[in-house]
Amino acid sequence: MSAYDEFNTHIGKINDLCCVLNLLTWDARTQMPEEGTVTRGHQISTVAGIAQEMFTNPKTLQMIEAAEKEVKGEPEDSYRVRAVRYAREHYEVARKIPVSLVTELNELKMISQTVWIEARKNDDFQSFAPYLEKMVKLQRGIAEGVGYSDHPYDALLVRYEPGMTAKRLKALFAELKAGLTPILERAKAYPEARHDFLTERLYPADRQKAFATDISRKFGYDFKRGKVDLTVHPFEISFTRQDVRITTRYDEKYAPQALFGLFHETGHALYEQGANPAITRTALATDLLDLYAVAGTSYGFHEAQSRMWENLVGRSQVFWNNHFPLLQSYFPDQLKDVDAEQFYRAVNRVKPSLIRTESDEVTYNFHIMIRVEIEMGLLDGSISIKELPEVWNAKYQEYLGVTPPNNRLGVLQDIHWSSGLFGSFCSYTLGNVVSAQLYEAALKQNLEIEPALAKGEYQPLLDWLTENVYRHGHAFLPDELLRRSTGSSLTVEPYFRYLNHKYEQLFPPKG
Repeated sequence: MSAYDEFNTHIGKINDLCCVLNLLTWDARTQMPEEGTVTRGHQISTVAGIAQEMFTNPKTLQMIEAAEKEVKGEPEDSYRVRAVRYAREHYEVARKIPVSLVTELNELKMISQTVWIEARKNDDFQSFAPYLEKMVKLQRGIAEGVGYSDHPYDALLVRYEPGMTAKRLKALFAELKAGLTPILERAKAYPEARHDFLTERLYPADRQKAFATDISRKFGYDFKRGKVDLTVHPFEISFTRQDVRITTRYDEKYAPQALFGLFHETGHALYEQGANPAITRTALATDLLDLYAVAGTSYGFHEAQSRMWENLVGRSQVFWNNHFPLLQSYFPDQLKDVDAEQFYRAVNRVKPSLIRTESDEVTYNFHIMIRVEIEMGLLDGSISIKELPEVWNAKYQEYLGVTPPNNRLGVLQDIHWSSGLFGSFCSYTLGNVVSAQLYEAALKQNLEIEPALAKGEYQPLLDWLTENVYRHGHAFLPDELLRRSTGSSLTVEPYFRYLNHKYEQLFPPKG
């Protein structure tokens, strides 16, 4: 066996363990009995500890060094070179994080998520606060272990957004705030679009699922390698490209939650199903820091796919011109007095709201800014757990002009902190920006895409994304992949061009 093959076999076993972790997590969040929480936490902690020990073992470094010698001189873009480089970079970070901290964190996740579910249901922040306190303490431990020169948030961003820093995020947020505010103010000056048919009529869950899965298939989601399940907070999860699952929740009084939620998760799934088969069970399909079987190069790139299919495709006028008749066939009574134009305007109405997952494209990033600022404050100690609800409410009033009436609609609305995903929220905004940059490049580089979209055909867009993004897994860093696919590093200009074009048509400047 060659040095590279020995290295690859070793990483393949770690990937298998990550897939087991994913499977245990998927089961816990979809169908595990309530009383299984504590023991499931032990199981996840045990498997995570084994995976961490395998990866940070000195023998892994020896394998990496031997593989580096073997692939030396091979093309820089080869997957063999990239897999070894990726493993080396992540080994240097992972070895700084004690195994005991990793196992403790994974054990806490399971219990914390269950407590959060009950706390959210009962509007009881105080019951969740002690677990959040422990979670923040562990995140600070990770940051101290990894090391940072400016802000502890930088150390956590390494896990989700390689190359990103708190300083860069603050600059990006300032640029976005300056560009989004005029669009929001113009939209607020217009009468709100009619939407009674979305909020005052019942949409049976089974028909919601039927329509949404029809669209998922049209987008290219392969149900022979995937399935849809129910959960409290929707997510996508993979166990190699051959088994990529998505979840959702249904509100029969508000169908868009599940419809666009499934479009969103389908975008994630397309990324995982589109990975090159050659990278299966390799470092390029494994998050070696977060112990997660995932092929996306960063959380931001992953969110770029979900936001693209949800918004740039799924909320477009051409999409609803093509597919509103199909939706109407599933809900003939509910939509008998509605046409495609009215539905398009309803699902694109702009209004500051309390719930991130139900917010419009213009206000969405303000929800993310609030969460990231809070995360930074929790990590550097400028915000305490005790004052968190008060800080949350104050920031919502400042940024969006709304105040949550309770914690269920406020600080308890997201699962992320209970899952230990500190440093990941910025990925949603990065995903918005990257989605527009990729989409604009795709339309320019392949002139078949736009005419196909006009006919409700999505294969040309999926092919471009698979060729330029999906197939590579972790082979390239986010900025590197952006330059390869679009010719430019991260820039907000395509995003602003997209939003301004769309909302100038919906809300033409007056006068």
